[in-house]
Order: sequence, then structure tokens, then C-alpha cells
Amino acid sequence: MSEAPVAPRAASVERARANGIGLLVRPPEPRSGWRLLPARVVAMCAVELQKLSHDRTELYTRAVQPALWLLIFGQTFTHIKAIPTGGIPYIDYLAPGIIAQSAMFIAIFYGIQIIWERDAGILNKLLVTPTPRSALITGKAFAAGVKSLIQAVVVIVIAAALGVALTWNPLRLLGVAAIVILGSAFFSCLSMTIAGIVLSRDRLMGFGQAITMPLFFASNALYPVAVMPGWIQAISKVNPLTYQVDALRGLLLGTPAHLPLDYGVLAVAAVLGITAASSLLGRLAR
Repeated sequence: MSEAPVAPRAASVERARANGIGLLVRPPEPRSGWRLLPARVVAMCAVELQKLSHDRTELYTRAVQPALWLLIFGQTFTHIKAIPTGGIPYIDYLAPGIIAQSAMFIAIFYGIQIIWERDAGILNKLLVTPTPRSALITGKAFAAGVKSLIQAVVVIVIAAALGVALTWNPLRLLGVAAIVILGSAFFSCLSMTIAGIVLSRDRLMGFGQAITMPLFFASNALYPVAVMPGWIQAISKVNPLTYQVDALRGLLLGTPAHLPLDYGVLAVAAVLGITAASSLLGRLAR
């Protein structure tokens, strides 16, 4: 009885061979990790948005610091006119720098999340999937970019309410979104690279706090590069935040900017950051 169902199949195979029809049975090919990259990026971005939709407290609290920078620092230095800004009000000059600062502060501590995933056992599960490590890091980097973009929208709304003369050109706003995401991708990868070195949330918090303010003050976020001492100017030229702020000012205010250079530097920095973080990802899982 058990051999009866096999006979018709054997007969059909023999007939196919007699007719010159080859039967090629291939096992299903595993899906490439790189093919999963767009879906993973979208999924991680959706997770970030879902977190904000369930708890908007973080969104409100993060809006306090940029509001204080614009209300107090911006208004004060606009009044005293102590910093040369090329003829535009200082609060207008400051707003793009605060957008970049807010995005960086979100991204620079993104490595804490990957350490938490390691402690919860999630990272080991991700590493045994066919997805390349660089694809995992890329997904997390652009998820950080989406989160930073939401913060940038909040700062733009605050700046507009304070009378900052921003552009509303849709193409320029798309350029702003791209530059915020690229900058956040680099800084989040920098954070994940540090996480792969220090392996501890407490140490990462210390390193993050140690580098954020130097990156901020050694950029053109608060004042032009020309007024800095020579050694700080040298640092600002290798500081990705400088290029991000330059692009944001050019796009939002219409001031002279080096947009191809700005985008190029941030794109290269993001690629290098993804490479470095990917190479250290396995060290976190040990």
C-alpha cells in the first residue's frame, strides 16, 4: 500500500526522460542579506516612529534645549551683535547650527541601544541571520537619521515661530532632510563604533559626553570659522558637523555654501562610519 503512490510519479519521471525533458530540482536559494537591506531600514525606521507615537515625552523634552538656545543665546547675541554673521540676524545664523546640534545629540548616544540589544540577547539573534553586519549597521544608522529628522522638524517649527527667515522651498527642504539623515548616520555609527570598543553603557555615556561639546564648539554652529584661532580652524575642517551646518545654512537661509563638498564629505563619513561599526559589531556579541 505504501508503494502505490510512488509508481505514478516514477512512471511520470520515466515518460519525461523518454520525451527528453530534464527534471531539475533545486533547493530554494537563501535570500541575500543585501536584498533585505531596504526592508530592514524601513522596519527599523518604523520602530523608531512607533516608539515616538506611544511616548511623546522624549519629543517634548528634547525640544526644550534647542528652544533655550534660540530664545536665550540667539536673542542675546542678536541684541549685542558681537559675532559677525554676514549681515543676517544672529538668531537666523544660529538656527541651522541648533538643528545640526539637536540631530547630533540624538545620534551620538545611539550606541547605547545596541549595547542594550546585546544585553537582551537580541544582537546575537540578528547576527545569525543571513543579513550582513554592514546591512544591520546601515539600518540602525538610517533609523537614527529618521529620529533626528523628526527633531529637526521640531527645531524648524520653533525657529519659524521666533521669526527666523527660513526657506519653504520643497526641493531645499528635501535637501535639508538628506543632510540631516547623512549627518545622523555618521554620528550614530561613531557611537556604535565607540560601543564596540568600550562595551559598556556607562563608558559610552562618558565618551559621548566627552566628544559632543568639542564637536559642537569646534564647528561653525555658533560662529564663523574665520573668527576661530588657527588650531580650532584646523579641527573644524575635519569636523563633519561643520559641513552639515554649512549645508543647512545654504539650504535654509540661502547663504553661500559648498553643497557638493558638504554632501560628499558627509556621504564619505557615513560610509566610513558604517565600515568601522560593522567591523566591531562582532566584538559586542562576544
